[in-house]
Amino acid sequence: MENKKREKQDQPNNPLHGVKLAEVVAHLVREFGWDELGDRIPIRCFQYEPSVKSSLKFLRRTPWAREKVEELYLWVKNREGK
Repeated sequence: MENKKREKQDQPNNPLHGVKLAEVVAHLVREFGWDELGDRIPIRCFQYEPSVKSSLKFLRRTPWAREKVEELYLWVKNREGK
């Protein structure tokens, strides 16, 4: 438990710190919708029968895809000025 507390404190400049992956996906779906999200990041879980649940399962196991999703989320948040 102590390590988790230390990890949280060690990331003060991480813009994704404290943001859950489910929140990231939900925000992108609200922003773009599944169709455009699947166009921007062409992965199967966004293009064929998309759901947050299937997306989270895939993204948690696939670091390169998760990185692309996080980059798009940060771009959107930066564009929003937050």
